[in-house]
Amino acid sequence: MNNKITKLFNIKYPIIQGGMIWCSGAKLAAAVSNAGGLGLIGAGSMYPDVLQNHIRKCKTLTDKPFGVNLPLLMGDAEDKINIIIQEGVKIIFTSAGSPKKWTPYLKEKGLKVVHIVAASKHGIKCETAGVDAIVAEGFEAGGHNGREETTTMCLIPKITQEVSIPIIAAGGIGSGRALAAAFALGAEAVQVGSRFAACKESSAHDNFKQKIIEAKEGETLLMLKKLAPVRLLSNEFSFEVIKQESSGASKEDLSDLLGRDRAKKGMFEGDLHEGELEIGQVSSMITELESAGEIVEEIWSEYLEVLKKIVLESKTEL
Repeated sequence: MNNKITKLFNIKYPIIQGGMIWCSGAKLAAAVSNAGGLGLIGAGSMYPDVLQNHIRKCKTLTDKPFGVNLPLLMGDAEDKINIIIQEGVKIIFTSAGSPKKWTPYLKEKGLKVVHIVAASKHGIKCETAGVDAIVAEGFEAGGHNGREETTTMCLIPKITQEVSIPIIAAGGIGSGRALAAAFALGAEAVQVGSRFAACKESSAHDNFKQKIIEAKEGETLLMLKKLAPVRLLSNEFSFEVIKQESSGASKEDLSDLLGRDRAKKGMFEGDLHEGELEIGQVSSMITELESAGEIVEEIWSEYLEVLKKIVLESKTEL
């Protein structure tokens, strides 16, 4: 395919792997890029030196374009930005903060900048800040999420009315059918998170991957809205969050419950009881452990089959 996003990143397929904490290391990013998509290293769960090591490792694993996902509100964001620039990474996806502060500097250094939003009003600010593209993420997505709780089906057509730069759809996307739907809504690519979190190259713990594969419909919930909304798989920790939220717990109480390294405990160390298990609603559709390359090819093949079916049925109707 040849559209604005594939041209922007010089990739074969308009399929981007989410830069998920504790899941998206060099191995996963390189595998997705080698398969023709765009792989992203998730810097949110890495110290600056760890990020540097992953970037360097990724360079040895692929000669294709790859990028880094960076939450801007992190205290070490500037150190990580300096490393990204020093290591010659040319693509950055930013999130969790205003793009206004860093986008001009990143563009000046020659990077392609994409910012992740969950509402059209933030998309407008992104375009004003000068980003090259926007990830518009519906609340079906796993991990940290928008307070507006706008679904992908509603968010994408709305935001395409408000901005002129390319839109990458995210949230609830894990198939070729979803890719076709995203294009119909006005997006030019998709970002896939949950499905890659459960793939062979993901750095997530095997326990977490198996939990995703076994997840049923309705087993994820958006919670911790007083702190920062996050979609989690059901377990003992999430049940305690629900209990405290129902009893009117304060932000401080919830922060104490969350504590430190709760996501690391669940997603990276495999504690399925007391860990934070961030994953999207699409997890109920994930039924096996595949490689990243298989996922990319499967999504693209299914997309082509969907298009063929639509064309054939349209001709029949006429």
